[in-house]
Amino acid sequence: MDKKETALSYFREGYNCAQSVVLACAGNKEELIKASAAFGGGMGRLQKTCGAVTGAYIYFGINRASPGLPLEEDKLKVYDRVRNFDRLFRERNGTDLCSELLGEDLNTAEGRTQIKERGLHEKVCEKCISDAIEIIEDLE
Repeated sequence: MDKKETALSYFREGYNCAQSVVLACAGNKEELIKASAAFGGGMGRLQKTCGAVTGAYIYFGINRASPGLPLEEDKLKVYDRVRNFDRLFRERNGTDLCSELLGEDLNTAEGRTQIKERGLHEKVCEKCISDAIEIIEDLE
């Protein structure tokens, strides 16, 4: 199974969007599950930055950051990757905000019903997860 299929499989199992991206890219480890747990639904269902996007950012930190106190050039390695990812994700999706991507409120019963009835987890969330994985692979 490739990373995209793996990420979608995690999401369909019940992991959030951020966890799905992190686990597919960095491995299924308990500390990664915990570290990315708060980022689903646009950061704790605040519907801010998409969880698939923040999952990519977490992965860049895991994969690119230096251990210990980073030097400025070490920070820039991660920050440049984040900026490039953000540009490419926005080009594909128009935004990186969960609220705008879904167009429904995850925090209301009505919004969750609309998301389910309209198949937005499949149409929107799974597309964002797939896009995140593709962009990560392109940048690596």
